[in-house]
Amino acid sequence: MNHKVNCIILKQQADGLKRPPWPGELGKRIYDAVSQQAWRTWMDHQTTLINEHRLNPLNPKDRQFIETEMEKYFFGGGSEKPKGFVAPE
Repeated sequence: MNHKVNCIILKQQADGLKRPPWPGELGKRIYDAVSQQAWRTWMDHQTTLINEHRLNPLNPKDRQFIETEMEKYFFGGGSEKPKGFVAPE
């Protein structure tokens, strides 16, 4: 049976994630409130952040930046695109 959540992004009930996607309290909050579809939108945004800021997810400082942006994206009013970012056509 699928895990259902009242998705904080979609504002409707949808299939939830199969497991917490991040360690700790933030991962649990995401598991409880974010749908699979909303998580995919975050993953696209995260890729943009990593590429535009030239982040290394293995670097603790960069990982902390990603975590902060993830929390803002889901629970803090949104994470902005990097300054000067132009989406590819």
